[in-house]
Amino acid sequence: MRNIYAFFLLAALLFTAVPAQAQFGKLLKQASDKADAVLSGKNPLSEEEVGKGLKEALNQGVEKAVTSLSAEDGYYQSPYKIFLPEEAQAVIEKLSMIPSFSNLEQDLTERINKAAELAATKASPIFVDAIKGLTIKDAMGLLLGEQDAATRYLEGSTSLPLTNEFQPIIRNSLDEVNANEIWHKAVTAYNKLPFVKKTNPELDAYVTERALNGLFGLVEVKETELRQNPALRNTDLLRRVFERQDKQ
Repeated sequence: MRNIYAFFLLAALLFTAVPAQAQFGKLLKQASDKADAVLSGKNPLSEEEVGKGLKEALNQGVEKAVTSLSAEDGYYQSPYKIFLPEEAQAVIEKLSMIPSFSNLEQDLTERINKAAELAATKASPIFVDAIKGLTIKDAMGLLLGEQDAATRYLEGSTSLPLTNEFQPIIRNSLDEVNANEIWHKAVTAYNKLPFVKKTNPELDAYVTERALNGLFGLVEVKETELRQNPALRNTDLLRRVFERQDKQ
């Protein structure tokens, strides 16, 4: 309980403009009331239950995001469709008159989205491991945070390890759908043209970044829906945990 009081007191101190000494007693009372509101009431919640509830919510959001984006045309037909990098436009424009590259943009766009789709099928264990690391202290702050607080926590704490894990999958997936080979051929032909700025033939880092942005974007949507729509809280624990959020 002391940790929870301290959390809310620190948050209050960070966002107040008045001197801390003059407001200390008032802020301590506010922190105490805030923590009690979550951990007491008609259906009192333990710190452990709050942690489990937030993890359950994140797991549901991740599962739905991964299932959606790893489905056939999951990226390509979604708001998270991955487009070619800006520098690709110069390559496409220069090569468009060459018959073998006439459909280069459409072909590559389909292939990089397919690569992201294939990689997404292997993303769940990485996200699940990250969610397991969520502490009780973290969970309490996230429950009463912004509508995307849990997603931002997940993104901030896992972006680097996810990238390290995800990029080899993307690279292999790009090879599997022949996107790398097509892009390498196109860029090699382009780089031989006179008076053009040389272009990097590697696609995996770019596609990895966009693929992860899509995953986090969809997780955020699911978190916001769960916070705002009680009908989506399909377990007793989720209902009880987010009921406390609703009252704040």
